[in-house]
Formats: sequence, C-alpha cells, structure tokens
Amino acid sequence: MKSALTLPKLKTMKDQNKPIAMLTAYDHPSAMLAEEAGVDIILVGDSLGNVVLGYDTTVPVRLEDMIYHTRAVVRGAPHTMVVTDMPFATYRLGTESTLRNAAKLMQEGGAHAVKLEGGAELADEIRVLTSAGIPVLGHLGLTPQSVHQIGGYRIQGKNSGEAEKLLQDAKALEQAGAFGIVLELVTEELAAAMTRSIGIPTIGIGAGRGCDGQVLVFHDILRYGSGIRDKKMVKSYANIGDTIRNAITEYVDEVKTKAFPEEKHSFPLDQSSTSTNLSKLYGGEGK
Repeated sequence: MKSALTLPKLKTMKDQNKPIAMLTAYDHPSAMLAEEAGVDIILVGDSLGNVVLGYDTTVPVRLEDMIYHTRAVVRGAPHTMVVTDMPFATYRLGTESTLRNAAKLMQEGGAHAVKLEGGAELADEIRVLTSAGIPVLGHLGLTPQSVHQIGGYRIQGKNSGEAEKLLQDAKALEQAGAFGIVLELVTEELAAAMTRSIGIPTIGIGAGRGCDGQVLVFHDILRYGSGIRDKKMVKSYANIGDTIRNAITEYVDEVKTKAFPEEKHSFPLDQSSTSTNLSKLYGGEGK
C-alpha cells in the first residue's frame, strides 16, 4: 500500500531529479481517484472558490470552507500528502493569528501542510509556523488572492526588476523554512533559474518545464464543468463535462418519455405472500 510522501522524501525527489506530480482535489471522490492514480501531493486549493463554489475569485473563500473540504479530501486520500491553502485574510494579520488559523487547518481539517501566497514579507510568519511543527509550502508569481492588487491574471517575471524580486523572494522563503514553492505564471527561464538557485522543490503551474514538479486543477485537466475555458498552461486529458451533460440529458429524456424505469428496474411483489389482503393494502376496495 502506498504511504504518504514525507518532506525528506520530497527533498530527495528534487535532489534525484524525480518529477513531482501535484493535483488539486476538493471532495472525497476526487481525492480517492487522485490517490488511486498515483498523485504525489493533493492540494486543497482555495481555487475551490472558482471551480466548486461559483465565485469569480478566491477572495470570498473562508477558513471554514477550507476546513470542510480538507476533511473530505483527507478521508478520500489517507495515504497521500494533503496541502491546504490558507485563504484570504487568514494570515498577514500577525504571527499569532496566522498560527491559530493554520493550526485549525491541521487539527480540524487534517491537512499535512499549509500553503501561503507571498514573498519575503511572510518570512516571520513562516518561521513561526514551521517552529510550531506546521510545514509550509510557498507560492510565488501570480498570487490569485492578490488579483485585484496586481491587476489581473498576467505573467510574472517578464522584466529584470520583477525577476530579481521573485528570485530573492524564493530564497527568503527557503531560509524561513518553507519546504517547497509553487511558481504560478512565471516565465519559463525565470522559473528554471529559481529552481536551480534554491534547495527546495519548485512546483510549476504555467511556469514551464524547468520546475521540479507540476500542479494543475482537477476540473481543468478533466474539463469537468460547464464553460471550461482553454488555457495555454493547461493540458486536458479528458472531457467528462460533455459526458456528464449527455448522460443527464439522456436520463431526462427517458423520464419524460417514460422509457425509464423499465420492468428490470422495478421490484415485483412476492407472489408467495397470501396473508395480506392486497386489495385493502393498496386501496383496491371501493374503486
């Protein structure tokens, strides 16, 4: 039976150039499937706000939402490392608040680690968390919780100033104790340089081929949902959205035309039972 990935094993994967496969999951059945498929790490991303809860951004997602969904994922994938996003405004409020909220994700949600978006400014909070035994995954580049501040979903690190800051942020997160860093929508050249410059794994999403691993959203790779948009950074491996929609359409049609249920879907009366007055039982008298 597979055992959950540990932080030392994760570091060894980087050192031995063994790619890390990470995938989001938000509920019990998707977590089960991810574990059965051999995913190394499951991320309970606050992207659940977009793909599960129907929000336009991740900002409205609450700590309670993350705890609820993390519990379901952990039950579905008991032998896989589960990392949970700390949602908007549950950190950056001081080390005490950050520690309290991260502890809830671990104690109540069952997460093995938490993920924070941001650079060197989070160093003190990361040190407090790791000192308390809470592993931290960093997140640099496009940080969706700051989408209103950074002006939308745009590529990061395209000029030398941005690139230098991201490189320094990566080193600061490593020094603070983060066990890895997600790089989102970072230019391929910069992501590769960041990967070479630090001793902890990088996991890319739209950051090219030079990272130590990759992460994508469950609903994106399966086109699970309605109106899934094509994205340059995503490869879809199935289109279950159409499959599900077609199946439901067929069900509705069969109900409307009375093609379902058929006799084989029904349960006949046990003809050997003669002790009950069926006429009375089923309202036959007086009709």
